[in-house]
Amino acid sequence: MTAPIRHVWAALLVVYVVWGSTYFGIKVAVETLPPLLTAGTRFLVAGALLAVVLALRGTSLRVTRRELAGSAFAGTLLLAIGVGVVHVAETRIDSSVAAMIAGTVPLQVIVLRLLAGDDPSRATRLSTLAGLAGLGLVVAPGLGAGSTAIGLAAMVGATMSWSLGSFLSGRVGLPRDPFVAAVYEMVAGGLLLSAGAVAFGELGDLGSGSFAADSVAAWLYLVVAGSLVGFTAYAWLLRVAPISLVVTHQYVNPLVAIVLGMLLLGERPSPLTLLGALLVVGAVYVAVRAESPRRAGRESAAPQGTPAGRTA
Repeated sequence: MTAPIRHVWAALLVVYVVWGSTYFGIKVAVETLPPLLTAGTRFLVAGALLAVVLALRGTSLRVTRRELAGSAFAGTLLLAIGVGVVHVAETRIDSSVAAMIAGTVPLQVIVLRLLAGDDPSRATRLSTLAGLAGLGLVVAPGLGAGSTAIGLAAMVGATMSWSLGSFLSGRVGLPRDPFVAAVYEMVAGGLLLSAGAVAFGELGDLGSGSFAADSVAAWLYLVVAGSLVGFTAYAWLLRVAPISLVVTHQYVNPLVAIVLGMLLLGERPSPLTLLGALLVVGAVYVAVRAESPRRAGRESAAPQGTPAGRTA
């Protein structure tokens, strides 16, 4: 399947900006809304909306038990933990720092491949080491403060869950249609997060001040732009564009998040943190370039439901 190059770049621009801006959106939403409830309801509503769109288009939502179980597994690792915990982390750390940590996901996946017996190129190995050293520089300035350290640990844990979910998703039997898979993943992740919100008493935290206009607007943005528009553009790109081009969002998204955090939230990352971010982005760039020939060779065999990127 081919598409006009202008359409491909338009979709790439959407993924660059929308997914890069979700860290900003989360930060604004959780200023007054409980984090687990924010994430859970976000995915439940987005999953329901996507299901309606697919039904109107005549797409069957029927799946096998194995596909349903696989979707629930992926939804737990990718969305409930991999994204839901980001909402918790951003109650304690800056959105730009969260994005910098999330930028290491491609490198973490390479580590998982190494543990599984894969043999990536020397450039890939060296760039991974450099990127993980950059991660150390990103988190180092916040380790002295208890609350911030907890947020950093939560964010690192979230990225590790996303990396593991991305690595295993192609092995758990997801529905072949990525949009159908997304519906069940979002519903599973949303239900788990909502249950967590109830268990941790977040419903009791809701009050008249919780529904501030900015937070509600940010929640709506995360539902529509972050979960529906961004994912739709990304899934379409996976079908019509070279994977080596699609994955460029992995080093553009953190840069977008850093700029938005500094311009709109007044965030001021330390020089050490920014140096770490540059190391991470540069390492991901080198790794993507080094892996492109391998990815291109495997592209036709990649499971359609397998996520290859990172979004909050």
